[in-house]
Amino acid sequence: MSETSYAGLWPRFLALVLDTALFCLFFFPITRLVKGVWMMSAGDHEWVYGWFITDPLCLAFLSIIFVYFVVLEGAVGATVGKRLMGLRVVTPDGRVPGLLGGLLRNVLRIVDTLPALNILGIVLIASSPERARFGDRVAGTRVIHTR
Repeated sequence: MSETSYAGLWPRFLALVLDTALFCLFFFPITRLVKGVWMMSAGDHEWVYGWFITDPLCLAFLSIIFVYFVVLEGAVGATVGKRLMGLRVVTPDGRVPGLLGGLLRNVLRIVDTLPALNILGIVLIASSPERARFGDRVAGTRVIHTR
C-alpha cells in the first residue's frame, strides 16, 4: 500500500505557470486580432486606466480562465499544467472532486490571496501536513502527486 504524496508549493506553482503560458498562447493572438494591433505601442496599455476591469474581452477571458479551472479540476482532476507536473486534485477517498468541489476550491482562491500575493494560501500549504490551502480545506480536496 503506497502512501499519499501531497503536492507542495513548487509543483503547484510550476503547474500554474504552465497553465498561464497556455492562456498566453491562446489569448495573445486573439487580443492582437480584436484590438487590431500586432505591435505594442505606448497607448496600448489601457488597463492602467481601468480598461482591464471593464473591457468585455478581458471579462470574457477572466470567465474562461475561471471555468477552465473549475471544470478541469472538478470533472477531470487536473488542469493541463497539473497534468504535465504529475499532479491531481482529489477528494480524501481519491476521487475527482466534481464540479461543486472544483467551484468551491476556485471561488475560495480569493481568500487564499489575502492579504496579498497569495500569502494565506502559501502559509497554509507550507504549514499543513496535507499541503492544503483554505480552498482545499473547505472543498474537501487535496492536490497529490500522481507519479
